[in-house]
Amino acid sequence: MPDNTPQSLWTPERSVETPSWPVPPLTTALWRGVRCLCPACGETRAFNGYLSVVPECSNCGAPLGSYRADDAPPYFTIFIVGHILVPILYWVETEWRPNLGLMAAIFLPVALVMTLGLLRPVKGATLGLMLRLGMGKSSDA
Repeated sequence: MPDNTPQSLWTPERSVETPSWPVPPLTTALWRGVRCLCPACGETRAFNGYLSVVPECSNCGAPLGSYRADDAPPYFTIFIVGHILVPILYWVETEWRPNLGLMAAIFLPVALVMTLGLLRPVKGATLGLMLRLGMGKSSDA
C-alpha cells in the first residue's frame, strides 16, 4: 500500500552571522598570518610563544584561539621544505657525488633550520586561511 502523505523538502538555514571582528580578503589574511600578526586586524601578535596562539586578539577581539590548525602547518611545512631540498640534494648528488656522511652533515641541519624557521609563519598563514573561511569551532558545540 503506497504512502500518500505529501513529501516535505528540507531547506537549509541560509542566513550567515556577520562576525564582530574584521574579516579581510584572503591574501591580506594570509600575509598577516605569515608575518605572525592577527589575521583579522594585523595590529597585534597572533602567538604567545613559538606556536601557542593567543586566545583572543587584544585589538579587534577575534577569537584566534578557537581556530585549531592541528596537523596542517607541519604538513605544509614538510611539503615546502621537501620541494626545496630534494632537487638540491639530487643536484649535489649527481654533480659532485659527495660522501653520504658529508651529505647528512650538511643537509640534516639545513632541513631542521628550514623546518623550524617556516613552521611558525606557515601556522600563521593557516590561521589566516581558517579565519577567512570561518573555520573556528562554534561556541555552542
